[in-house]
Amino acid sequence: MRTSVHKRSVACGLWASLAVLASSTAAGAQETGKHAITFDDLIAMHRVAEAELSPDGKWVAYTVATPDMDANRNATNLWMAPIAGGDAIQLTRTGKDSSPKWSPNGKTIAFLSARSGDSQVYVLSMEGGEAHPLTKISTGADIVKWSPDGKTLAFTSSVYPDCKDDECNKKRNDEKEKNKVKAHVAENLLYRHWTHWNEGPRAHLFVTASDGSGEAKDLTPGANYDVPPDQRGEESDINFSPDSKEICFTAVTDKVEATSTNGDLFIVLLSGGEPKRITTQPGFDGNPVYSPDGKHIAYHAQLTAGYEADRWRVMLYDRATGKSENLSEGFDRSATNLAWSPDSKNVYFLAENQTQQPVYEMEAKPGATPKKLLDGFNAAMQLSGDGKTLLLTRTSLTIPSEVFVAASDCSGLRPITHTNDAPAAKLERNAAETFWFEGAEGTKVQAMLIRPPQFDARKKYPMLVLLHGGPQTMWSNAWGYRWNAQVFSGAGYVTLMINRRGSTGYGQKFTDEITNDWGGKAYVDVMKGIDATLAKFSFVDGKKMAAAGGSYGGYMVDWIATHTDRFKALVSHAGVYDKVSMYATEELWFEEHDFQGTPWSNPESYRKWAPATYAVALGKYKTPTLVIAGEKDFRVPYTQSLEFFTALQRQGVPSKLVVFPDEGHWVLKPLNSKFWYKTFFDWLATYLK
Repeated sequence: MRTSVHKRSVACGLWASLAVLASSTAAGAQETGKHAITFDDLIAMHRVAEAELSPDGKWVAYTVATPDMDANRNATNLWMAPIAGGDAIQLTRTGKDSSPKWSPNGKTIAFLSARSGDSQVYVLSMEGGEAHPLTKISTGADIVKWSPDGKTLAFTSSVYPDCKDDECNKKRNDEKEKNKVKAHVAENLLYRHWTHWNEGPRAHLFVTASDGSGEAKDLTPGANYDVPPDQRGEESDINFSPDSKEICFTAVTDKVEATSTNGDLFIVLLSGGEPKRITTQPGFDGNPVYSPDGKHIAYHAQLTAGYEADRWRVMLYDRATGKSENLSEGFDRSATNLAWSPDSKNVYFLAENQTQQPVYEMEAKPGATPKKLLDGFNAAMQLSGDGKTLLLTRTSLTIPSEVFVAASDCSGLRPITHTNDAPAAKLERNAAETFWFEGAEGTKVQAMLIRPPQFDARKKYPMLVLLHGGPQTMWSNAWGYRWNAQVFSGAGYVTLMINRRGSTGYGQKFTDEITNDWGGKAYVDVMKGIDATLAKFSFVDGKKMAAAGGSYGGYMVDWIATHTDRFKALVSHAGVYDKVSMYATEELWFEEHDFQGTPWSNPESYRKWAPATYAVALGKYKTPTLVIAGEKDFRVPYTQSLEFFTALQRQGVPSKLVVFPDEGHWVLKPLNSKFWYKTFFDWLATYLK
């Protein structure tokens, strides 16, 4: 029986109260010894993730990653904490462990570890003793899942499709390693992806006995596709049936992978045999979850071919008839992280909504209306086997991720982990202020603003406008480490984040309106958002503004540099500058959808929306610009940044280029991150203070 709406609202409001509390103490920060957050504070934070509830509902296992500055990497270990409350227990200390998964009887945790070199599946008994490896496959293991009967573990490993055993894979990899010729050779597209080259191996689905007996078995032998799809699939795209006899997974099998977003669902028997395709629509089908009664598979689907930002619908596959139904067509948000109620009648999911990511529940029937159960930003969710408990990983712009629990009706929300309570208590943070304004063509647009610490309304503050990437993503009310708004405000800036046209979380039409319009309505939204901010907040100094962004956000910086002089400084990270040469990217479906064709079939769009087309204006506006890129970035090739920097330099624009040879699209290594933030702040200080 559900609690009343009033009780539910009270429970859901607890987290909001915590966020307000984090900022309400700002006025007394000096008296309590709090200080503005710096990069050193940020990098010292512990990163909580991968939470999993034990079968009896009494414990949660999770990972904690802490940057190791000496090793220049994140050290990740397994922890567990009692749901009833109490101290957390550290389970591993190698700094190379992840993905904890409880066995169905709760006596063992399987996890991934690279403690001995390559990642392998390890198991740790809850009754005592050291963890030991379950797999010893030469190609390593990634993604691990238990079968419901506890007899089998599934994992993935990247192998050569024509190799029939591990000996063959090992021999081929050894020969490649010894070969002094390191040339990359390609005969098909998607020959490289994000940060790696695709040169033969494919991620295959394996199963192995949980007691360690026998050899691991490849369930997709010979498959020239990845399970799950490379860089766009995840562990939720693989799941066991309740009877432990089959696995449902997602794979992209189209011949030209670089132009396809067609991920279909397949089922394969653990006993072996050819995988059977069960969905055929042209978009992406993923996140398959079997109903507890075994009659259905819920999954989410994008229905538009070639469009990675289409809305995720909740779908239902009937295992008896082989037919699929669309359950959520009337719900204008994207459903992820699907879970079933134990009676197989309802489906829970998460969906982005106006800077937040609430928990929703709906009946498993077409036309049902999803109910919002819990607001705030829920990064992950798990429903207990008895359906009584929700395990949540929650965060906000003032609080790093922690693990929470609540009843399935949202009542009794409370934190289980307190990993960052001590360091966070020393930091002054202001909560984001959300407001709306009229953007291009009168459309309502949402923005968030964070004031500097020790704020004084009588003063004027410089403003940093952060521009998010995607372009089809959103600024979330969630903690982050790469573009942390609190750290920017901690340095004395008002930080403004605008969810301009193309952002997710505001309905599909709002998202779609950036298609073939990259520098159009989105740019107007940003400019009008700045105007609205200056009109609303008198403490913002409109004469001291900077703009910064990465990926599409970097594109918008490049576009701004060629279209206005209202900023004193700019920072472009992995920005897209020339749309024609950007066609050297790997995910061609993205370019061909957003610009409605190829550079030769629709050259006008590629020319019109390229900042390079307007490069002569760089010399007119001469806005000082910091350009940053990663040499291993295959998503937005770093040559885009080289082109942009060259154009700036040739026209006498104050500019600086930073290229990280060991980073891709994002700067992930702790020491590199430290250098990134310092360079960023030095650049702003030069022109804004």
